[in-house]
Amino acid sequence: IENKTKKNTLFSSAVSDDWKASVTKNLDALVTSCVVVPCSFSHPGKALPSSKLRGIWHISNDKNQVIYNEDQTQILDPYKDRTKILGQLGQNDCTLEIADVKDHDNGPFCFRIEIVGAESQKFSFVGDCVDLKMQQIKLTQSRAAFEGKAFTVTCSVRHTCPSFRPKLSWSRGNADQIFEKHELISPGIWVMESVLTFVPEEKDDHSQLNCTAVFHGGKATTKTLHLYLKRAANYKNIIIPIVVLVVTAGVIGLVSSLIIKKYKYVNQIWNKNLDFLDIAQS
Repeated sequence: IENKTKKNTLFSSAVSDDWKASVTKNLDALVTSCVVVPCSFSHPGKALPSSKLRGIWHISNDKNQVIYNEDQTQILDPYKDRTKILGQLGQNDCTLEIADVKDHDNGPFCFRIEIVGAESQKFSFVGDCVDLKMQQIKLTQSRAAFEGKAFTVTCSVRHTCPSFRPKLSWSRGNADQIFEKHELISPGIWVMESVLTFVPEEKDDHSQLNCTAVFHGGKATTKTLHLYLKRAANYKNIIIPIVVLVVTAGVIGLVSSLIIKKYKYVNQIWNKNLDFLDIAQS
């Protein structure tokens, strides 16, 4: 709260029991899309009409670095025509929207409120500011991809502007194979998901699967998943080699047995011939 006794202190964090603000402190944002920053405040005494309140958003603790003001001339050039308060200040709603998000829109952005006609009633909530983090799309798979078995992969992206949902598309698949959902996961943060289910074939091994997200403003980002298929265990693949091994071993054993028998037979004949020669010589 502004220090009323020291006129040279323009503002400080609003921490008293009188004026309070609640701002989501961390939000994901998408370049070229928009971001909505949930914000509310409270004050003592009776409700005040919006005409008696002036809402301002500025960068960090510098009230002169204005990104939103009813008076456009007070706004920094990079933010002109890109910011607006969505809520009604008379209803204690200071929600901010930033359109056409830029890479430099990181923040922190802080809310300030002034009571029109009361010079001493100015409050900056520099202890409750929002930081923006630029978000990218993600690809996640349920398990390893097996040839001939259903495979599921999810493409998802978080965003903070429900008026302009990102559009997700795949490099393969049809409408029957794709399921989409959009849900609020926390205050001011939504997630858009596209779930693709298909059965990989042998030709899909070492191929690429792409998911493309198109954001408000036409900017597109693509995420790639490299498919490496595994072969499922097959009884034929196990039994056939074993049978071949057993048969081979049997054949080798039979041949060995015949050779041994033939050797014994030849040896017996040779011994008999030797005995006959000995008798003849005697």
